[in-house]
Amino acid sequence: MIYFIADPHFGHTNILKFSNRPFKTIDEHDESLMKAWNHRVGNNDIIYILGDLTMSKDGEYANKLLSKLNGRKILIKGNHESYLNDPKFDKSNYELITDYLTFNYQKTKFVLFHYPILEWDGFFGRSLHLYGHVHNTRLDYFQSTLPRRAINVGVDLFNYAPVSIDELIEHNDPEFKPL
Repeated sequence: MIYFIADPHFGHTNILKFSNRPFKTIDEHDESLMKAWNHRVGNNDIIYILGDLTMSKDGEYANKLLSKLNGRKILIKGNHESYLNDPKFDKSNYELITDYLTFNYQKTKFVLFHYPILEWDGFFGRSLHLYGHVHNTRLDYFQSTLPRRAINVGVDLFNYAPVSIDELIEHNDPEFKPL
């Protein structure tokens, strides 16, 4: 199976207040998100992380964190991936690290970018743009500005867990049909 997640912000105490996350401590937050991740994602599943895994700049912290999380991990870099610059970080924790990615799945093009964009490759065809970055802020603005085929896969909108590719296709616009 293929999964997506954005903006988990492991180890980031201020995210509790910033995104109004329902956890008393960052340890409770991190444990809950790890449990939800590992409950959904198996070791052979692919998980696309659309940025901001952690705010930590510590490569060893990121190594330990990633070793506890199931799945074959692909990173679409966000604006808080400073740990990638730490020489102690093992980049082999990811199968791929990139800024932007497209791929096809069941006649649908998926366009992955950390940031929401108004128009993307395949916009006028059968495509979905998946993004994060905005957490649960300004939801009305983004939902009214972006087409329904642009989906925020941030943890704040998916019960603090990864979302599967089939769920995204199934719950998308009923008029979303193959060309």
